[in-house]
Amino acid sequence: MSIGPGILTLTIREQGALRQAYMNFIQGGGLFVPTQREYALGDEVFMILSLLDDGEKLPVAGRIVWITPKGAQGGRLPGIGVQFSDQDNGKVRSRIETALAGMLKSDRPTHTL
Repeated sequence: MSIGPGILTLTIREQGALRQAYMNFIQGGGLFVPTQREYALGDEVFMILSLLDDGEKLPVAGRIVWITPKGAQGGRLPGIGVQFSDQDNGKVRSRIETALAGMLKSDRPTHTL
């Protein structure tokens, strides 16, 4: 859900949903953010992220590295992939990978691959 031109909010409450959104194949990590808003590759964005039952809102800067357009093949959810910037020294990526321990090698489909 978007709250401004370059500001996104994303709340992921379930571990399975986090696994589907996490983009571990991107250097520094990233997340798929469902959105109807149009972006271009390379756009800079700022995200407020809430993970699972943590309650903490994590500020995340990043840039668009993936776009799934409306009407994409296979009924894929429209949205964008946001690569995390290195401003937080991997803090968000580490939190996500800790939450997903043991699930990252799964062959179940995600929102992107």
